[in-house]
Amino acid sequence: MARDVWALVHAERAALVADLATVSDERWETPSLCPGWSVHDVAAHLVDTASTTRLGFVLGLVRARFDFDAQNARGIERQRGATPAETLERLRSVVSRTSTPPAPLDTRLVEEVVHGEDIRRPLGISHKYSGEAVERALRLQARTSRSFGGAQELVALVSVVATDSDLRLGAGPEVRGTVLALLLALSGRRDALTELDGPGVETLAAAL
Repeated sequence: MARDVWALVHAERAALVADLATVSDERWETPSLCPGWSVHDVAAHLVDTASTTRLGFVLGLVRARFDFDAQNARGIERQRGATPAETLERLRSVVSRTSTPPAPLDTRLVEEVVHGEDIRRPLGISHKYSGEAVERALRLQARTSRSFGGAQELVALVSVVATDSDLRLGAGPEVRGTVLALLLALSGRRDALTELDGPGVETLAAAL
């Protein structure tokens, strides 16, 4: 149900705002888990995606000549404040928004959880995510093509088996880990590979 998803999304946004409020300005320039993006850049990206409407997304993609990377770069430039405090205030202002690009609603959970870790891990911040939010995000990634940021082709190579729930997806040699670690790895975050084990880890690493 959409209302339930938005409650999860809003809770994760609010938690990230609270965490970032404790981070010094200097640390906002820490490299995130997204290559080429700082923590500040990822925060600005989250402001942009939270502000994006279906029509706005389509128009932005057309202006970027259907280049997703260029569209994201423009969004960061648009929403990144002159200071971390300004960007944080912008992030705070979109916590309760319910606008979304033309994509499955669970993509909002992927955004908040994966990008939340893109920010928190380099900063050494620990956060307890909603189990439902992480599992829904992982299930969506598993059925979404890599061309749209998912991991459908990866799950065709290995079986992902959660050690903290009864979730099991895919076929092939097993990759075992927490739902969060599996989500991060299937979302292209190689840092999470060290948290996984099983005979399929090598296959997954090579595919990434």
